[in-house]
Amino acid sequence: MTEKVPGSPSHSRGVSTRHGQDLDSGQVLGLRTALHRSGSVIVQPGQPDFALTATGMIAAASLISIGQRGVFNIALAGGSTPGPVYELLAEDSDIDWKRCRIFWSDERCVPPDHSDSNFRLVRETLLDKLPKRPGLVARMSGESQPEKAAQEYESTIREFVQADETGIPRFDLILLGMGDDGHTASLFPGSQALDVTDRLVAADYVSKSDAFRLTFTYPLLNAGRHVLILVSGASKAPTLNKVLMGSHQPKVLPVQGVQPSDGQLRWLVDAAAAQFIQR
Repeated sequence: MTEKVPGSPSHSRGVSTRHGQDLDSGQVLGLRTALHRSGSVIVQPGQPDFALTATGMIAAASLISIGQRGVFNIALAGGSTPGPVYELLAEDSDIDWKRCRIFWSDERCVPPDHSDSNFRLVRETLLDKLPKRPGLVARMSGESQPEKAAQEYESTIREFVQADETGIPRFDLILLGMGDDGHTASLFPGSQALDVTDRLVAADYVSKSDAFRLTFTYPLLNAGRHVLILVSGASKAPTLNKVLMGSHQPKVLPVQGVQPSDGQLRWLVDAAAAQFIQR
């Protein structure tokens, strides 16, 4: 049974917006929130509303998870979009950080102090500013040999995150972004990691950047209780329109492959990114 964060509708197929306009008929997206076959879509005009909304959603998920299971297992995202969200999270007094276990959904294969490191982003914007250390901070070892690092991270996840009856660990919340090319985590168009079904974490060579990345695979992403995808900026508007309103082709637009099997998928987007789906 799908758990709901208060104030947020669960996802469904073939449902309508707040104003009664059917998204599956290609009509206008609601100004604030709508349901879509790819999950619920929440549109905010921009900062600070975007970051405030994301922070509230994450805090609410933590309260539910800690209340029900005594712990909050969250996987964080890299990139520029979540930075302001992490800064606000550091100031949120509703989150019991001692009961939070922090993971990463992907990482570049660089040392933790490298400017491209997702761990460094979170450390500088969130971890270093917290009054109390989280119960667990489990970073991906981007400085290690990629395949070994992926295997070790999968073992860490299995140790700390409870699995369901299928044997796949279920994160309470997985935070993701979307690139201009439709990638999410480090699942890029045409990458071999898109076809991985027997591992939770993969080391994948990304030709676009000529480097290896570590990434959650679809089985782990789609086992999440809640998945929140953050999208901001006008440069992502054409891709977001294709992802939400176009045909299903996850090999071309990998973010479309994020479809929790027994969880809640939500998109938080700003007005610039949503400009085409609002027409």
